[in-house]
Amino acid sequence: MTFASVYPMYVEKVEKKGRTKEELHQVIQWLTGFNNKDLQDLIKEKVTFETFFQRASINANTHLITGVICGYRVEEIEDPLTQQVRYLDKLVDELAKGRKMEKILRGS
Repeated sequence: MTFASVYPMYVEKVEKKGRTKEELHQVIQWLTGFNNKDLQDLIKEKVTFETFFQRASINANTHLITGVICGYRVEEIEDPLTQQVRYLDKLVDELAKGRKMEKILRGS
């Protein structure tokens, strides 16, 4: 699965709930280190989630992301790639649910 195929769904989800694409990018940048240009390049390149996360500089505070996504506790997922994808899903869900940005970004 490519990041480019899922990205529009992330944008739609947060915008439908009154949040912005810029806020989404802020959340993605916190998790991965990718700025707007990096994101656009990755989308244009149609990278898989595996490549997306291989190129990412994962935030050291990801261990603070906890809770359930798709029926699984994110902190208990053993496969690193699956856990990283679910971290992103969890952050996007929190954004869409109206959680305050400083809480989403775990106080950073």
